[in-house]
Parts: sequence; C-alpha cells; structure tokens
Amino acid sequence: MKKKIIFALIFAVFLAACTNKTKKEDVNTNNKIIESATPSDMFLLVGTYTSKEGSKGIYLYKFDTETGESDSLSLAKAENPSYLVVSSDEKFVYAVGENGEGNSTANAFAFDKKNGVLQFLNSSNTESPGPCYIEIDKAGKSVLTANYGGGSISLFQVKDNGTLSPANPVIRFEGSGPDTVRQKSSHLHSIRFSPDQRFLFATDLGTDKIYRYNAIGSVFEGQPALSQASLKEFSAPAGTGPRHFDFHPSGKYFYLLGELSGDVIVYDYDEGDLKEKQVIATDSVEGSRGSADIHISPNGKFLYASNRLKADGIAIFSINPDDGTLTKAGYQPTGRHPRNFVITPNGKWLLVASRDDNKIQVFTIDNETGLLTDTGQDIHVSQPVCLKLAAM
Repeated sequence: MKKKIIFALIFAVFLAACTNKTKKEDVNTNNKIIESATPSDMFLLVGTYTSKEGSKGIYLYKFDTETGESDSLSLAKAENPSYLVVSSDEKFVYAVGENGEGNSTANAFAFDKKNGVLQFLNSSNTESPGPCYIEIDKAGKSVLTANYGGGSISLFQVKDNGTLSPANPVIRFEGSGPDTVRQKSSHLHSIRFSPDQRFLFATDLGTDKIYRYNAIGSVFEGQPALSQASLKEFSAPAGTGPRHFDFHPSGKYFYLLGELSGDVIVYDYDEGDLKEKQVIATDSVEGSRGSADIHISPNGKFLYASNRLKADGIAIFSINPDDGTLTKAGYQPTGRHPRNFVITPNGKWLLVASRDDNKIQVFTIDNETGLLTDTGQDIHVSQPVCLKLAAM
C-alpha cells in the first residue's frame, strides 16, 4: 500500500513538472515570436463561444499588417467571452461571460505583452443575464456591459490593479417593439462612449431606441461614470432592432445598424444629438434579419456592415464626404455567420470572424474602391465572434 502511495506521489510530481515545462516552452515560443516582431505587427485578440466543443476562451495571435500573416500565441481560458475591450493603455483586457441568469459576468485580465498572454484577474457578476457588449472609458476607471437578456446596463468601477468591483448601478429598461418574436421586451445590444468621451450611447434592439447619457469626466471611487438624470432617447424606425453603431472620423455622422431591418440608418451628429437623414439596406435578401457589425474605414471613405443567416457577407458602401450619406459599392460573400469584424489601423486589411465556419477570414481592402479580396490566409479557431487589435 505504501509503495502505491509513494508511486502515486512521484507520478504526480513528474506530471506537474511536465506541465510546468510545457508552459515554459509555450512562453519561450511566444517570446521568440514577439522578439521577431516588426513595427507592422499587432496583437489579434479573439473572443469566442465556448458552449460548443472546440473553443476554450480568448485566443491571442500575432498579425502582420503588411503581409496578412499570423502566428498563434496563447489561450486564456474563459466561458463564452463573446465580446472584448482593451483598455486605452492596453494594460488590461475585459471580456463578457455571455451566460444566463446568475452566471453572467464581466471578466478582467492583465495583458502581458512581453510574453503574449492574458492573466486572469477577477470576475464580477453583471446581475443581469446575457451580457453581449463591453466598454471601458478612456481613463480606465469604469467598465460597462450591455445585457441583452436582462435589458440593462451594468457599471463596474475599475480598481488600480485592473480588477472589477461589484456591478453598481444596474440600469434596467422597459418597453417593446412591433416584432412580436424579437421585441417583446428591452434587449440592450451595444454600448459605447462618444469619441470625445462626453457621452455614452447604448442601443436597444427590443424597443428601437438609442439611449444617450452625459458621461462624467473625472470618476472617483463610488461615483458612477454617467449621469442617469441626463438620459435622452432617440427613436430608430419601427422594427429596426438597433444593434451596433459607429462614428465617422470627422465627428459629423453617426451610423446605426439594424439587426432586424437589415438597414444602416445615417444620422447627422452634433453635440451628442442625432438627426436621421438616410436609411439604406445592407442585405437585399428578404427576411434575413441578421445584420451584425458595422465599421468605418480609417480614412473615412467606406462603411462596412456584416450580414448573417441568409446572405452571409459584408455590405460595402462609399461615404459622401460632403454629407455622410451612403452609396452601395459592393457586396463581399464570406464564410458562414460573419458576426464581428475588424479593420487594421493602416486600412489595409479587414478580418472577419466567420463563426459557423470556425475561421477568421483575412481580406485586403482596395483603398480606391473599398472592395475586398479574400487572401485565403484564414486563421482557424472554433466559434470566433469578436476580434480586437492591440499594438505589440
């Protein structure tokens, strides 16, 4: 009996030593990749769904913004980290845990760029189900989640070490829309600060509303990052199902993507106010109801919007420099379920998370036409749904 116990202990020590060796080897490999990085290289962070077999959390890659080539770096285990945000100083990464009642979280990670890894710090319950979007203010003091299932916004104070405090407050919304299936109640889908950090905008798929709050510039411990009394509502066309939005680099225009209508709604943007000026379809397939993500090219010349479910692809628009209105420029088919995408800061590449094909597609962008070309340099990862870039 004693011999069996001694053997078991020796085996456990050997196994632990092997495990540590593997981790050290992984870090050494990462260091070699990172040490060979050029000014054109960036970190690519990939959020995934882990509910299906294959994915285990957040994946890190090195991506070359000149060649479009990539190298795998590391994995940070997490449950359904379906949306990510990187702090402005790029020292921390925050991810939602998109789960059900009682198990929905915001999660904090330290971003160890030297070794190309994320180190888990802590997790805080959103106190409302289904967080699907996460935002952080430029000062790095407040993190907020948009909770689809709970129709709410959760606010977390960020401590000096990057960890998150308990959610307080949790702001809940009420209402409905004309779609009796998808708009029975409030469903917050995204939340972002304006580029000048003066305002906080949130979209409600369930009520066809855009909410705006005045942001508080200097946040102290225990003080909220927004003024709840300053709430102003803007109505999108009935049945739009507001999902994601983007600001034009000029600061003059606001573009909203409707998941249910498949439309982009163009607004004049002035001192936090929105004035609707154009509605244009992204997907001509009737009943597609699956528009997902929207981004504007860094040069402000083109707008891209992803569509899922029936006509998987990216709608491409040229932007009128005089008034911000859109003209259709093309449509790029993609893999199945292109949920989220990202454009590199140099405007050369557009990367698409094709969730149901378990890959990230890499497209080049034509600077003159805005059209996309598939390079075939796919990054294979299970259930990718969110892409973020950070400097190396």
